[in-house]
Amino acid sequence: MSRPLSDQERRKQISIRGIVGAESVAELKRGFNRHLHFTLVKDRNVATPRDYYFALAHTVRDHLVGRWIRTQQYYYEKDPKRIYYLSLEFYMGRTLQNTMINLGLQNACDEAIYQLGLDMEELEEIEEDAGLGNGGLGRLAEPFLAVLEVPRAGWPRHRSGPLWQVEEADDWLRHGNPWEKARPEYMLPVHFYGRVEHTAAGTKWVDTQVVLALPYDTPVPGYMNNTVNTMRLWSARAPNDFNLRDFNIGDYIQAVLDRNLAENISRVLYPNDNFFEGKELRLKQEYFVVAATLQDIIRRFKASKFGSTDSVRTVFDSFPDQVAIQLNDTHPAMAIPELMRIFVDIEKLPWNKAWDITKRTFAYTNHTVLPEALERWPVELVEKLLPRHLQIIYEINQRHLDHIASLFPNDVDRLRRMSLIEEGGTKRINMAHLCIVGSHAVNGVAKIHSEIVKTQVFKDFAALEPEKFQNKTNGITPRRWLLLCNPGLAELIAEKIGEDYVRDLSQLIKLHEFVDDDLFIREVAKVKQENKVKFALYLEKEYKVKINPSSMFDVHVKRIHEYKRQLMNCLHIIAMYNRIRRDPDKVFVPRTVIIGGKAAPGYHMAKMIIKLINAVAQVVNNDPVVGSKLKVIFLENYRVSLAEKVIPATDLSEQISTAGTEASGTGNMKFMLNGALTIGTMDGANVEMAEEAGEENLFIFGMRVEDVTELDREGYNAQEYYDRLPELKQAIDQIASGFFSPQEPDLFNDVVNMLFHHDRFKVFADYEAYIKCQEKVSELYMNSKAWTKMVIRNIAAAGKFSSDRTIKEYARDIWHVEPSDLKIPPPNEPRDAGEEKTPNGAA
Repeated sequence: MSRPLSDQERRKQISIRGIVGAESVAELKRGFNRHLHFTLVKDRNVATPRDYYFALAHTVRDHLVGRWIRTQQYYYEKDPKRIYYLSLEFYMGRTLQNTMINLGLQNACDEAIYQLGLDMEELEEIEEDAGLGNGGLGRLAEPFLAVLEVPRAGWPRHRSGPLWQVEEADDWLRHGNPWEKARPEYMLPVHFYGRVEHTAAGTKWVDTQVVLALPYDTPVPGYMNNTVNTMRLWSARAPNDFNLRDFNIGDYIQAVLDRNLAENISRVLYPNDNFFEGKELRLKQEYFVVAATLQDIIRRFKASKFGSTDSVRTVFDSFPDQVAIQLNDTHPAMAIPELMRIFVDIEKLPWNKAWDITKRTFAYTNHTVLPEALERWPVELVEKLLPRHLQIIYEINQRHLDHIASLFPNDVDRLRRMSLIEEGGTKRINMAHLCIVGSHAVNGVAKIHSEIVKTQVFKDFAALEPEKFQNKTNGITPRRWLLLCNPGLAELIAEKIGEDYVRDLSQLIKLHEFVDDDLFIREVAKVKQENKVKFALYLEKEYKVKINPSSMFDVHVKRIHEYKRQLMNCLHIIAMYNRIRRDPDKVFVPRTVIIGGKAAPGYHMAKMIIKLINAVAQVVNNDPVVGSKLKVIFLENYRVSLAEKVIPATDLSEQISTAGTEASGTGNMKFMLNGALTIGTMDGANVEMAEEAGEENLFIFGMRVEDVTELDREGYNAQEYYDRLPELKQAIDQIASGFFSPQEPDLFNDVVNMLFHHDRFKVFADYEAYIKCQEKVSELYMNSKAWTKMVIRNIAAAGKFSSDRTIKEYARDIWHVEPSDLKIPPPNEPRDAGEEKTPNGAA
């Protein structure tokens, strides 16, 4: 249980986590007891810790509701342009603590829960991470929450069983969700299958199967500004509980199966981040989100003052001025033909007018340059599932190719490269091409990534419309990734430069004044050490491995993929292990290497990488010669709430992807902000981090993009590196011989074979530079003061990587809206008469 704060500590406490007032604490206690009794129908004699969590969550939500309603009223009154961030993933993590911080209630809630005799940390740990995503794509989406539409679904949860990744269903809703509000009054039909009829009256999509989309709204508060926006999640429902015709003739089983088929759409989503694997259910999910969302957008637009004119054609003239839809990667690409279907088939707009409005409404964010991650749907599947949309895509493509042909006569190869339909073998629709053609803006998510998008991946499109292509470097929210997860560092910074940096992260640059301040250096080092001790205790409890908190915490957490090169890290672990074994008495800087992440279920090599890391850990951690000098941990079920624990405790952040393969990364930014130093290649956002902090303040190694290109031209021969580098040869031989898998000596043959013959990401080519750079890391770590000074320079340079900056750039350059200085009044302030009424269109 948390100890009470002393009066001196209370006076010193920084208000970025809220002020502790007796009145607010008493109010929170009353709310807590009221919900325990009247919402949960429990008393303290029978209540469980989970009941206490729910009582606290409902109490905190009470402080959201008035602001939430007032925000929607304000939007209806002012009718601003609405931004819809359309994504298949929103990797939210936990809600309780984030909400308390954004409302300024954290300290008051801590005090109230302490006075009630409960443990706040225990209650926070009860909350499940929302199962709405799996990686950086979903994490990036969280700060963009305005009015957002995504499926309410569970993602598979991953854990390591006996050294293997094992997928388990992530039933994160099994205990209910205190943050969401069902909106059955806005349930919408979504159609699948059927056929298309062309008549004199127009085109109709008929004989379809209908699934209902039930919206669930979740409040998303801004930081200390009274604004509470909405994340709208969709859940699939069968039109009837049972197919009564089948039920009446005795086919009860078929009736239940039909219902389950409909509701499977939002039951689970494929975790295919950076690894596209086409399935009918996945396409259903993507269209389900799109169709429900666009119906909702049209309804809301028509209910606004801009949609109230009698003429349909006049109504939609203002649509792009009032609606912006950002496509987060290609997963929601079906929104483009769907909006065309609505405009042309239902609203009866002429094609050219509908297409102009559609293009001015949509913008597309690309998240990957890897061919295997780009969605390409088989034409046959789309024709079966969405026959009208295939016709629309063909029409879009024909007009697009006619335009290209008029500009480049007789250039058949260019037509092939730029077509939305890929011929040869199975005909497929290139969804990235559809997004580019159907959008007015295309952006990458880091400077180097955006340049590769323009000059390599989509160079024909960029040459045709260069003004369409932009860069928007990713950002992270300092509220979650500093205030919430690292309060000690957040408060230390606030003491030095004031609290305004929380809203304007660029103010971190003021920390440069304290780089040579011995007291500040010691305080920063102390915060880091406290975080490490706390995380070491967590690891010891969860993994039964005793960790040396003074060792360097060397952390590599992200999706498991060959291009992220967890294998190179593993080879370094083996090299360190062999060095210790070879000369146990030699000075060695102790390390705890922590690797975490999930592999797509169908990605065999990624699963083998997890298996290898665990096998190496088993040997290293149980070797008495090694002792506490080297420990290896693979984090099970890596997720947002676990990231919030490990990132503040990290000394060294591994960002070692092959140059030119990582779009951006956001984990690298989180580590930088929390005082970890980066070892990395010049890839993704690492490039801009090095620009901001100075390359001398990161551990940069390895090939640049041009070096990779040159090596591809010359031909990469892994055998040359194996023959030349003795430590690399020893490590590979140990893996191949079964040293780490004595029960199955051939277990890692696929890994070794890939490294020698099929390694597109050239692990061996960067290995030597990586090892030498790691030696520089160890050398600096022995000088605590010099290390911490470099840490401070990195924190001071992290200001650019705020999501606040990113979103302002999207707003200005893509959505063409200016951030408003107007503040939404708090819900308890006087309002004009009639303001309590919120018309249906506002919801």
